[in-house]
Amino acid sequence: MMMVPKVFSLFQLFSLLYLFTVTFASTEEATALLKWKATLHNQNNFLLASWKPSSNACKEWYGVICFHGRINWLNITNASVFGTLYDFPFSSLPFLEYLDLSMNNFSGTIPPEIGKLANLIYLHLSINQISGTIPLQIGSLAKLQTLYLFDNHLCGTIPGEIGSLRSLTKLSLGTNSLNGSIPASLGNLTNLSVLYLYGNQLSDFIPKEIGYLRFLTELDFSDNSLNGSIPASLGNLNNLSVLYLYGNQLSGSIPEEIGYLRSLTKLAFSNNSLNCSIPASLGNLTNLSLLYLYGNQLSGFIPKEIGYLRSLTELDFSDNSLNGSIPASLGNLNNLSVLHLFGNHLSGSIPKEIGYLRFLTELSFCNNSLNGSIPASLGDLNNLSLLYLFGNQLSGSIPEEIGYLRSLTKLSLHTNSLNGSIPALLGNLTNLSILYLYGNQLSGFIPKEIGYLRSLTELDFSDNSLNGSIPASLGNLTNLSILYLYGNQLSGFIPKEIGYLRSLTELDFSDNSLNGSIPASLGNLNNLSVLYLYGNQLSGSIPEEIGYLRSLTKLAFSNNSLNCSIPASLGNLTNLSLLYLYGNQLSGSIPEEIGYLRSLTKLSLHTNSLNGSIPASLGNLTNLSLLYLYRNQLSGFIPKEIGYLRSLTELAFSNNSLNGSIPASLGNLTNLSLLYLYGNQLSGSIPKETGYLRSLTKLDFSNNSLNGSIPASLGNLNNLSFLNLHRNQLSSSIPSSICNFTSLQILNLGRNNLKGAIPQCFSNMSGYLEVLDMHHNNLSGTLPTTFSVGSVLRSFNLHDNEIEGKISISLANCKELQVLDLGDNHLIDTFPMWVGTLPKLQVLSLRSNKLHGPIITSRNESMFVELRIIDLSCNDFSGNLPMSLFQHLKGMRTIDQTMKSPKYLGDEYYHDSTTIATKGLEIELVRILTIYTAIDISSNKFGGHIPNIMGDLIALRVLNFSHNEFQGHIPPSLGNLSVVESLDLSFNHLSGEIPQQLSSLTSLEFLNLSHNYLQGCIPQGSQFATFQKNSYEGNDGLSGFPISEGCGSHRVSETNYTVFAPDDQESNYEFFKDFCKAALMGYGCGLCIGLPIIYFIISTRSSKWLARIIEELEHKIIMRRERNSEVKGRNNRFWTSYQSRKRSRQRHYRR
Repeated sequence: MMMVPKVFSLFQLFSLLYLFTVTFASTEEATALLKWKATLHNQNNFLLASWKPSSNACKEWYGVICFHGRINWLNITNASVFGTLYDFPFSSLPFLEYLDLSMNNFSGTIPPEIGKLANLIYLHLSINQISGTIPLQIGSLAKLQTLYLFDNHLCGTIPGEIGSLRSLTKLSLGTNSLNGSIPASLGNLTNLSVLYLYGNQLSDFIPKEIGYLRFLTELDFSDNSLNGSIPASLGNLNNLSVLYLYGNQLSGSIPEEIGYLRSLTKLAFSNNSLNCSIPASLGNLTNLSLLYLYGNQLSGFIPKEIGYLRSLTELDFSDNSLNGSIPASLGNLNNLSVLHLFGNHLSGSIPKEIGYLRFLTELSFCNNSLNGSIPASLGDLNNLSLLYLFGNQLSGSIPEEIGYLRSLTKLSLHTNSLNGSIPALLGNLTNLSILYLYGNQLSGFIPKEIGYLRSLTELDFSDNSLNGSIPASLGNLTNLSILYLYGNQLSGFIPKEIGYLRSLTELDFSDNSLNGSIPASLGNLNNLSVLYLYGNQLSGSIPEEIGYLRSLTKLAFSNNSLNCSIPASLGNLTNLSLLYLYGNQLSGSIPEEIGYLRSLTKLSLHTNSLNGSIPASLGNLTNLSLLYLYRNQLSGFIPKEIGYLRSLTELAFSNNSLNGSIPASLGNLTNLSLLYLYGNQLSGSIPKETGYLRSLTKLDFSNNSLNGSIPASLGNLNNLSFLNLHRNQLSSSIPSSICNFTSLQILNLGRNNLKGAIPQCFSNMSGYLEVLDMHHNNLSGTLPTTFSVGSVLRSFNLHDNEIEGKISISLANCKELQVLDLGDNHLIDTFPMWVGTLPKLQVLSLRSNKLHGPIITSRNESMFVELRIIDLSCNDFSGNLPMSLFQHLKGMRTIDQTMKSPKYLGDEYYHDSTTIATKGLEIELVRILTIYTAIDISSNKFGGHIPNIMGDLIALRVLNFSHNEFQGHIPPSLGNLSVVESLDLSFNHLSGEIPQQLSSLTSLEFLNLSHNYLQGCIPQGSQFATFQKNSYEGNDGLSGFPISEGCGSHRVSETNYTVFAPDDQESNYEFFKDFCKAALMGYGCGLCIGLPIIYFIISTRSSKWLARIIEELEHKIIMRRERNSEVKGRNNRFWTSYQSRKRSRQRHYRR
């Protein structure tokens, strides 16, 4: 009986001792947590308000759970706590198993003391601001099963020690900045079911050891920088349901072994560099619901086995290099909602079986090479909300059945070859927000039913062949923000109902045939930012109401027939950045109010009939980069305020009537790359400040009245590629600073009064200088002599200067040369045989120099192959014409029958020109047609026979052998020159009859056979009936029309004519030249001086030639008077066989 109280007392003692110990331990843990709370930035957090010393931590504290009186669970997730973990009591919580601090604002690093939580099973620190590295001590948490550190700012490598956590089932380190490689030690985590490393900067290979994790169900390594191939060992992960490797740099092929993962439901390898073909083994993944392989370099066919994946809901193979056809087996994927195959090289037709996919909501086959028609079966896809077939080669009409897809919100069939009309049934698609049919061959009217699509926000029918008028029903589309109908054949008026579309931000009706006036109702479109009506036939004035569109940023009414003045109300459009009104018939002055548009970057008013002066207020447009006012009737001075436009890159005031001097303030425009002032009446000198424009690439002051010297400061323009000072009154010498140009490609100083020597540095610039034109100046000295190998010079024109000496043989290095014109100088040399080796030479003019001797050429078959114009006239060449000179003239042997519009030598910046004698007149070809061909060797001492080979040059248009010593008969082969227009063989010693074959020359407009020894009957034909007596005079043996009424049958003996000796002929030639000079001197100095000079010449020469000389002069005067009425200008008249020209309109801008 006494033992029972004793035993009870002992039990009570141990119980009290235990309770005392537990209470003591809990108090220590609570105190440690309170100390940590005191370090938090928001200690007054309402969720942690329960953490008080006076309260029971195990029962009353938020987020705390105890087991046997010790803190076992701490969960303060999403509690808006701000602080760090530096003072967290890791060592004071030895029994802690569950720690969740996620979704707060903890910052700083993870302290290494975390390794003291020896009993920790669950650690969740995700969605914070924690930085630094993952501490190695985390590998000490041997009992850890869940480790979540995702969505922080952790950096550094993943510690290999994590591979020691063999109890781990879930590991998520995603969305950090971890780098380095994935440690192979993770392969030790054999209990792992979830492994997330996505959204880091991990690199290197995926370890094959990952394939050891056989309990893995979810693996996500996406959005890293992993490279190398996908390890085949992943095929061992039999329990895997999610495999995400997208957004890396993985390469190589997709392993066949991936097809073993029969539990897989989601597979995404997208946005890598995987290549080769898609393995057919993927067809085994019958549980797969999502398959993303887009954004790789996969090639080959789409396996038909993909059609076995009947659980698939999303399939995306887009942006690869897949080819072949779309397999019909895809029609088996009955659960498919998304099918994206866009951006491949797929060909063939769209299988009708695609129409079986009744759950499909998104179908995109765009940007492939699919052909054939759109299958009508697509009309069965009742759930479809997106249909993108654009960027293929689809043809045929748009199926009416597309109009059954009432769930459709986005329909884009643009950039194909669809034809036919737009089906009216599209008006049933009342949920449609985007309708793109542009870039096809659709024709017919725009259906009025399109006006039923009241949900439509974007409508684009541009670049088709639609005709008819714009339906007024489009005014019902009140949600429309974009309306593009440009590039069609629409006609009629712009409906006033368009003014109802108050949500419209962009309206483009450009490049159609719309007429009538611009409706004033457009002024209601308050949200409009882009209004393009250019390239139509609109007339009338610009409505004042356009000035109400204060949201407008781009306005283009160019290339219409608008008239009247520019409304001042446009000055209200203060957001306008682009204003294009060019190519109309606008008149009046430029409104001062345009100067209020301070947001304007591009202003183009060119090609109108604007007059008055340029308003100084334009100087306020300080954001302006482009200012085009050319081709108007503007007058007055250029305002100095234009120099305030420091953002200007292109300035063109050309082809106006501006006068006065060029303002020096233009030198402030240091961003200017293009400056065109040509075709005005500007005078004074070129400002030296022009040399400050160091960004300038193109400078054109041509066709003005500028005088003075070329400023040396222009040599500072290192970026200049084009300089044109042609047709001014510039004088003095060319400054040596011009040698500083290092980018100059085109230099045109022609038709000025420049004098002095040609700078020798020009030949050193031939490595980049393509055009050097200084014709019609007073330049003297010799030609540059150091043209080097590799020269790119293609046009060299020094015509009509005072150049002396020899022709520089260094020009033989200019293999790109197409035009060489050294005519009308004082060069003394023999024929430059090396010129024939220039492979691209098309024009050679050496006329009116002192070149002499016979022409000696090589038998090289590549001589003069491209030559089209050769002018050696008015020199002292002698001897027989070598046949080899004409033997290889390929450019004169074929007539181009394919050319539909005229083509000229040169480019958009420079047109080659030359001077030539044709049809009895000397003319300047200011532009040289590529089909124009001419040979002029007149006024030399060539003798012998005219080569028969001349008849092979069937493309020849001008042939002039006059004033030489040719003998023998006229070759009948000249009758082959079917397009020849001018033929002059006068003043030679030709004999015999005129070949009958010449009567077939139906293009012949000018014929001169006078002053030879021809005899017999003049051939009769349609062209020969137009020639007058002076074409044959001086041939006493000729008869027939127009010399006589009939032609006898007798033949006149050749012995009736005296043949002059060569010495006499040479004397005649020299005397003729001297006589011409004397006559000109008499004309210029007066009759009193001229007549004594003529008397002196006659007294020192044989007077028997005087009658013949006077006769020749009389002939030239008569011919000039008769032909002068036919030739009105100096430009070429030889485009007779190409009368029908097509004008291709260029679109100067597009969004």
